[in-house]
Amino acid sequence: METGINSRIVETTQVSKDVLDKQAARKKNFEYWGSTPKQARAAAVAKKKGLIDKRTTIKEAVDKYVKDGINLGVGGFVNTRVPTAITWNIVKKGVKDLTLSFQSNSICIEWIAGAMIAFPDMVSLKRVELSWWGYEIIGIAPILRYLASNGMIELDDYTNYGMSVRFKAGSMGIPFIPTRDHGGSDMELVNRGAMMKCPFSGDNTYLVPACNPDVGIVHATASDMYGNGRIFGALCTCPEIAQAASHTIMSTEVVIPNESIRQYPNLTEIPYPVVDAVCEQQFGSWPGAVYGMYWFDMEHFHYFRGLGDEFRKTGNADKLKKYYEDYFFACDTWDDFLAKIVPHKKLVQLRKMDGQQPIILT
Repeated sequence: METGINSRIVETTQVSKDVLDKQAARKKNFEYWGSTPKQARAAAVAKKKGLIDKRTTIKEAVDKYVKDGINLGVGGFVNTRVPTAITWNIVKKGVKDLTLSFQSNSICIEWIAGAMIAFPDMVSLKRVELSWWGYEIIGIAPILRYLASNGMIELDDYTNYGMSVRFKAGSMGIPFIPTRDHGGSDMELVNRGAMMKCPFSGDNTYLVPACNPDVGIVHATASDMYGNGRIFGALCTCPEIAQAASHTIMSTEVVIPNESIRQYPNLTEIPYPVVDAVCEQQFGSWPGAVYGMYWFDMEHFHYFRGLGDEFRKTGNADKLKKYYEDYFFACDTWDDFLAKIVPHKKLVQLRKMDGQQPIILT
């Protein structure tokens, strides 16, 4: 069984009686940390179902949909097809009291958390519901360790499977979903699920609540202008997040003709009715990887993680602040940011490192 984030940061944060008491109170007085299933359903029903050109810039989409106090559902898996271009624009805009919901993620969440440290008047996190927050083989996220150990955020911790099926429940329009894991382990102590007796088998069954973000952000390999998104490689729970969210912003490496979508309809993983904004953005997941497009820029993952780790150990945020000043606030667009932070030769190299894995765009 997959373990959740709390067991992975036990060296810095022990589950105390106070934490357990708070968790028990949250179970007893449960509330959805985002749209309720009814609200998400109403938002889905209210969306226009016609073939509407939804192309816009990421900045325009973020300005329209991302507001203070929302639940932001973040797609991708750790370092794979993460919506960094959208996240970059969210940080630049500034947003307060966010709840973040995601299965497993790295730099998108660390960028938001780092901005909270460096520029607390602009960006702040309130709660996080998740399975894993870290850099996979590189190591756990240092800014998470800092925030968790100092009690600066509230965590709701699930297994990888558990968080995925929470989005699945949200996409299905149901308020909860039964799982085979969580029950009978310490995972029962660190999330807001509930044990019940199955009315059919009589067996104990653990229920996890649906997750319906107010806004979902995902990055697709390709999309048409209406929002039919293609994903190659691992799906990374992106279809479920897009369908569960009340509103979905989808960036894409390339916009392709609708005729291509109709030629291979089975390749559409994200259906157009759930997408509110289509934002064409090459390298929209850098330094993450997009199957068939480019490989991971591990050098930059190490670099930014190092800035966060230095702050965690020393308490000095000067280098972290300079990173945001130079690469976020001194750049107008994501393309400006890429031009400033990563040499063109490196982008070419990352394309070659992908190995031209097979994808279908036409």
